[in-house]
Amino acid sequence: MTTPPLLNGDEIAARLLGLDWELEGGTIVRDLRFDDFAGAIAFVNRVADMAETYDHHPDILVHGWNKVKLSLTNHAAGGLTEVDFDMAARFDALVA
Repeated sequence: MTTPPLLNGDEIAARLLGLDWELEGGTIVRDLRFDDFAGAIAFVNRVADMAETYDHHPDILVHGWNKVKLSLTNHAAGGLTEVDFDMAARFDALVA
């Protein structure tokens, strides 16, 4: 499998426009809040299923009783690639 090319700073900034994700170091992150613990864990399970389907896995932090933080980067490429933003959009679709 070929490693996708890294995005430069301008490309990253352009892809973040209109998204609920933020740049944090070499990753993009999104912090979400749910009505309850069960909703947070159900979302994590949907994210896990999607990540397995596309073989691109976020770091997932469940914190508090109803919050989930997702972090994406391409470890193989050593930074952010188009794949990270594709996955961010896929995960965003799971929130609705």
